[in-house]
Amino acid sequence: MDTTTLTALVGFAAVLGFSHTLMGPDHYLPFVAMSRIGRWSLPKTVVITLACGVGHVVGSVILGVLGIALGAAVGKLEWFEGIRGNVAGWLLLGFGLAYTVWGIHRAIRNRPHTHRHVHADGIAHAHRHGHVEDHAHVHADDQKAVSMTPWILFTIFIFGPCEPLIPLLMYPAAKLSLWGVGLVALVFGVVTIATMTGIVVVAYLGLTKAAFFRLERYGHVAAGLVVTACGAAIKLGL
Repeated sequence: MDTTTLTALVGFAAVLGFSHTLMGPDHYLPFVAMSRIGRWSLPKTVVITLACGVGHVVGSVILGVLGIALGAAVGKLEWFEGIRGNVAGWLLLGFGLAYTVWGIHRAIRNRPHTHRHVHADGIAHAHRHGHVEDHAHVHADDQKAVSMTPWILFTIFIFGPCEPLIPLLMYPAAKLSLWGVGLVALVFGVVTIATMTGIVVVAYLGLTKAAFFRLERYGHVAAGLVVTACGAAIKLGL
C-alpha cells in the first residue's frame, strides 16, 4: 500500500475515532456521573477512564486481527460486533437501573427525621436529624457498592465494540499491509481513548461545584439515571 493511501487512511481513522467517541455519550457520561457521586479523585477518574477505554478498543482490535487471520468477511465481523454492542447496551442499562434503585433505597434510608424531646422546664423541642455525606458515617454496603462501580464499568466497556474500526482494518489487510493494519488500529485507539479521557477531565473540572452533583440524598439516583439513559441510547441506536 502506497504512502499517500496509508496517510489518508490513518487521518480518516483519527477523525473517525474522535467523532465516534464525541457523538457517543456512553463513552464519557458514566465516568463523569460516577466519579462525582463516588467522590473519585481526578487521578483515579483518569486511570479508570483509561482502563475502560483500552478495554473498549483492544477487544475490537483482537476481533479484527482474528478475523483477518481467519479470512472472515467484514459482514461476519460486523455481525459479531453488533452482538457485542447489544450485550454492552443491556449491561449498561441494567447497571444503571440497578444503581438507580439502590440510590432510591439509600435516599429513603437516609431521609431526615425528627425527634421530639421534653426538657425539665416542660417545653418540648423538635430536633431534625439527617445524614449528610460529607460528615455522616459511611455504611459498609455503601462503600462496597461504590467500590464495585469501576470494575462493573470496565467489564461493560470490554463488551462495548468500536464499530467503525473493523471496516478500517479490512482495507490495509486486503492490501497485505500488516504495518498498515497496526498503524490504523493504533491511531484509532489512541484518539478514541484520548477523546474519552479529555472529555471526562473537562467535565470533571467543570462540574465540581455544579448543584446537580451536590444533591446529597439523591445524587446516586441522578448518577444511576445518567447511566440508564446512556444504556437506553445504545439500545435505541442513538
